[in-house]
Amino acid sequence: MKKILELITEELEQAFVEAGYEKELAKVTLSNRPDLCEYQCNGAMAGAKKYHKAPFMIADEVVAKISKEECIREVESVKPGFINIKTNPEFVAEYLNQMVQSDKLGVDAEESPKMIMVDYGGPNVAKPLHVGHLRSAIIGESIKRITRFKGNKVVGDIHLGDWGYQMGLIITELKKRQPELPYFDDAFTGEYPEEAPFTISDLEEIYPAASAYAKEHEEYREEALQATFLLQNGKPGYRAIWKHIMNVSVSDLKKNYEKLNVEFDLWKGEADAQKYIPDMVERLKNDGYAYYNDGALVVDVKEESDTKEVPPCMILKSDGAALYDTTDLATLVEREELYHPDEVIYVVDKRQELHFVQVFRCAKKTGIVREETALRFLGFGTMNGKDGKPFKTREGGVMRLETLIKDITDKMLEKITDNRTVAEEEASRTAQIVGMSALKYGDLSNQASKDYVFDVDRFTSFEGNTGPYILYTIVRIKSILNKYQEAGNQVKGLKISALENESQKALMLELAKYNSVIDVAYEELAPHKICAYIYDLANAFNRFYHETKILTEEDKAKQQSYIALLTLTRDVLNTCIDLLGFEAPERM
Repeated sequence: MKKILELITEELEQAFVEAGYEKELAKVTLSNRPDLCEYQCNGAMAGAKKYHKAPFMIADEVVAKISKEECIREVESVKPGFINIKTNPEFVAEYLNQMVQSDKLGVDAEESPKMIMVDYGGPNVAKPLHVGHLRSAIIGESIKRITRFKGNKVVGDIHLGDWGYQMGLIITELKKRQPELPYFDDAFTGEYPEEAPFTISDLEEIYPAASAYAKEHEEYREEALQATFLLQNGKPGYRAIWKHIMNVSVSDLKKNYEKLNVEFDLWKGEADAQKYIPDMVERLKNDGYAYYNDGALVVDVKEESDTKEVPPCMILKSDGAALYDTTDLATLVEREELYHPDEVIYVVDKRQELHFVQVFRCAKKTGIVREETALRFLGFGTMNGKDGKPFKTREGGVMRLETLIKDITDKMLEKITDNRTVAEEEASRTAQIVGMSALKYGDLSNQASKDYVFDVDRFTSFEGNTGPYILYTIVRIKSILNKYQEAGNQVKGLKISALENESQKALMLELAKYNSVIDVAYEELAPHKICAYIYDLANAFNRFYHETKILTEEDKAKQQSYIALLTLTRDVLNTCIDLLGFEAPERM
């Protein structure tokens, strides 16, 4: 379905051509002065130099050629050369009715759907999720949903940190505490226990204890490094412990991500890429891409256009150990072999940008991925407290994600029970839904690359640019539609008509922007654009609601048009919040 801007632009193009000017000048945009007009065209300004004419003369000539029968109701030339446009209400109404009848409310699927992998989440196993994992999970989930909504085949991969030094630390600490376990007996030949010798709570205590001890005791650190080496080289007892760590950790991670309404298609990690490393390294050496520099194996990735130094991509350290570069490249080898993606999107802390510049360039230069494969880095900023520093607990420690979720849910429950009488069970469920909107919208409404202040009080407010405000608007619409149906009326099959009402027209024009917004959010990997849109849409609806009699309207044709408009508003808002990764309750 064509965007409303495209349809208006087509009329302007015809007018420019009829007036003797090139159609490329007929670019129509939303008005930056909505008090004067709805859309504008500044093409006359751009064409003045080429055609050696004053802009207002060009604008006057174009306006004289514009038909006012289909899209456009009012058009005027304004000095020094602006073309101001107001649309025909009948045209806008018909456009919205076409949206209702269209698949996905007028959002077109990709003509050539792509295979896209989204790499997000990235937690280390054996460690609890903390607020630092929030942005990757929330942004990545939304990106996955948006790209899938456009008709692509999309695979979300959590890419676990499951193969590094932390595993050696846990093994070493476990051996120190329980040396009698069969995993540490080299003479043991039986079956290792199916049940893990630790719980997730144990792991969450074991790892930080081991990490702190290793920093102060060199011999312990060396033992942990040796344990890591033995694990990675297949020592049976250590592999058995690793499997226990994975089972216990992944089970806990799934519970926590479920609370966030985040779902991964793949639960792969660094360990899955290890088998691809030897052949990859050998090929890079044999093909002349990799060479030794101070004992380390590297690939040059600098380019002539670089304004800053880009160090070589390190494939192996001088001791032969693999690095993050190695693992990420091997993961791309695996993805190319198993999935053949057209695009891989990495949702990662923006401070890792240089690492991914090196990896992407190395992957393209060496043929690990095809030249046409798009490798995209979406770097996000930090979530900070009101002091401008990374969000912490009141005691100054790192806040666990489940604690943050609980704090927000409790705050929402308090607000819900204070303001209205609701059954305890319903209040609790509603608090979870609304709390999640506060959390996700509070994050996603900020441009991903920007740092932002997480203000619990502001994000949980039912007023202003917040998730609860958006949900309250949806619930208000649902309530009106329910009352309309309870009175014995049908909501299906109703048409939106062009009734003259300024607040109604404003709401209709906001709805008409929907497919443009979704496409921009998709192209730019920008969920915050959807947030900005639904906030404007909610404001437009609430203004219309306060200025219009809906359920008490005596003119049935008018009322039916209002109900049709409300139904489309509800559907657009519901679709958008689903793309953002949350839902609306039935009541608030």
